[in-house]
Amino acid sequence: MKAIPLQKHGINASQLVLGCMRMGGDWDKNSSITEEHYKEGQAAVETALEIGINMFDHADIYTAGKAETVFGHVLKNNPKLREKMIIQSKCGIRFAEGNNPHLFDFSEGHILNSVDGILKRLGIEYLDILLLHRPDALVDPEEVASAIQKLKSTGKVNHFGVSNMNHGQIKLLQAYSGEPFIVNQLEMSLLKIGFIETGIHVNQEAAKNNIFPDGTLEYCRLENIQLQSWGPLARGLYSGASLEGQSESVIQTAKLVQKMAEEKGTTPEAIALAWLMTHPAGIQPVIGTINPSRIRACKDAATLRLTREEWYTLYISSRGVDVP
Repeated sequence: MKAIPLQKHGINASQLVLGCMRMGGDWDKNSSITEEHYKEGQAAVETALEIGINMFDHADIYTAGKAETVFGHVLKNNPKLREKMIIQSKCGIRFAEGNNPHLFDFSEGHILNSVDGILKRLGIEYLDILLLHRPDALVDPEEVASAIQKLKSTGKVNHFGVSNMNHGQIKLLQAYSGEPFIVNQLEMSLLKIGFIETGIHVNQEAAKNNIFPDGTLEYCRLENIQLQSWGPLARGLYSGASLEGQSESVIQTAKLVQKMAEEKGTTPEAIALAWLMTHPAGIQPVIGTINPSRIRACKDAATLRLTREEWYTLYISSRGVDVP
């Protein structure tokens, strides 16, 4: 099996990532973490490690910081786990507070303060990777570069990346920073197929309705930037979630995924993830569940690859019409 881009950068990351967004309960910053939340976090981490996942994805905003606090509690109970993990977090989103609106902030001060908060909540000395969460319309690439240099020189962050950005935005940041951006996290799944459509629809009228940034997939492949998929299981639509009110293409694709899973002796989750991971870009899915049984259901995806015919069958089913 080909190495994914992170592995080419010398980072021994698993091909699946556990997203920790659901740890810590709700998103109310005034609510408390319960003992049950700590137990849920512990079980999720243990299950992920059990099936070979060693990479964990966070963001400073997840459950208002409680997700990182819960994860930090797991590490505090077993400090040796840190040596076995690749820990990634994100910053740059500020929720509305007082008279201030919900906004994005890539100012140097915010990035530096965010990382300090992340490290404190996680109870660790450094992050393996820091991602800039969503594009800041007021970004000053020189400020970002200065923040990156300080985080790198102080040993607080080893590597850097972005989330939800197109290739032009990455190139702008990269032009000012001596540290390479090695990750781009985007929404990609059997439901969100824009990353494929943008290539299929070249010179087609249908391209007008595709919001996935044209050229970004190819740029990341050329620059050895790890493409990570958030929402890779499409909220469970292809693996048991209610299909009431869904389109005919979603319903039929869910049936096809189930049929393929039965034929291969695996789970629908593994098929949906394998569809992404079969793509030669080396996509790394970030699974968002902390339910142990659902985490285990993803295990086979790390070794399962679909044939070209199987891959296209699922793709065409999802798009609802044949390719041009």
